[in-house]
Amino acid sequence: MPQIKIYSAVVCPYAHRSRLVLQEKGVDFELIEINLQNKPEGFTDISPYGKVPAIAHGDQRVWESAVINEYLDEVFPNPPLLPSSPIAKAQARIWIDFANTRLVPAFSTLLRSPDVSQQEAAKQELSR
Repeated sequence: MPQIKIYSAVVCPYAHRSRLVLQEKGVDFELIEINLQNKPEGFTDISPYGKVPAIAHGDQRVWESAVINEYLDEVFPNPPLLPSSPIAKAQARIWIDFANTRLVPAFSTLLRSPDVSQQEAAKQELSR
């Protein structure tokens, strides 16, 4: 039986990021897909914010993808997610921040927005 349960949604890029961390580290996990439009009763016991991803590791609960990924890297240290060199680690964190603050929001807007002008703005953001 897997020691980790990950609560995810197919439409959530942040949940996919945590799933990729589990796969990279070779951690066996149980995937529980959540319908974000119709969340199951008791889901906020797992994820107090009512968002995905969230994990259950034994009796412990962790939510928010960046926090989950740091937790997984500490509990399952091999292979490490970040390089050991301080400058290489800083550069990796810059790319993580770029993905979080620019890439994912623009990509999400491009895919989901029914407003053509918002889609165009997202395309421009992605091409910078």
